[in-house]
Amino acid sequence: MEVYPVTNPTVLLIDDDKYERDVVQWELSREGFNVIYAENGIEGLRQLYEQHPDLVLLDINMPQMDGYTVCQRIREVSSVPIIIVSALETPESIVRSLDLGADDYVVKPYKVDVLVARARATLRRAAAEPTVGREQQVYNDGYLTINLEERRVLVDGELMRLSPTEYRLLELLLQESPRVVPYRVLLENVWGFEYINDIDYLRVYIWHLRNKLEPNPREPIYILNELGVGYRFQRHI
Repeated sequence: MEVYPVTNPTVLLIDDDKYERDVVQWELSREGFNVIYAENGIEGLRQLYEQHPDLVLLDINMPQMDGYTVCQRIREVSSVPIIIVSALETPESIVRSLDLGADDYVVKPYKVDVLVARARATLRRAAAEPTVGREQQVYNDGYLTINLEERRVLVDGELMRLSPTEYRLLELLLQESPRVVPYRVLLENVWGFEYINDIDYLRVYIWHLRNKLEPNPREPIYILNELGVGYRFQRHI
């Protein structure tokens, strides 16, 4: 059984499909997760505020409040990891979900063991401690401030909320700066070995980071791409 920094992590499952909830709750419980659930988005937000889960599994198509809105509401108040679990598999739905702050996206129907593996990987990323040396814990060039020890990022003096996955990606780039980090290395270290060929997935997150950190995301000065190789963080101090 997987060992986590959090004993018996609590997963909030928000899905209006009772069969889906029963199956996921059974399988995750067998793996040592404490599973709570909600039948719709409004109830899911209430559970989030009251139970403070370690991970949220969120459907999109639900009555009263869809998953996009729920994801957006969660991100307004919390950085808890979110995995979207939906039958929608269009690039638009995946990009929209990630753009709203989701950490991963699993398409229905899926193998339960795949969902369990994604949940484990997402929790590991959320719990990962910064590994950079103390001299690299803080970066500050006047416009961009990154304090990995405090998990704080300031852009032009304004606090910027990053998801756990975005923090881990930024940490790794900063750790290796000014060296280029190959695509496969980023994918394996941030998402896990099962993601090493998902370069499009990495590009989506790089795009998100640039939109949050760069003065002009279309002409980045911090997160630079070495075509065909990988990405690097460019320091300006």
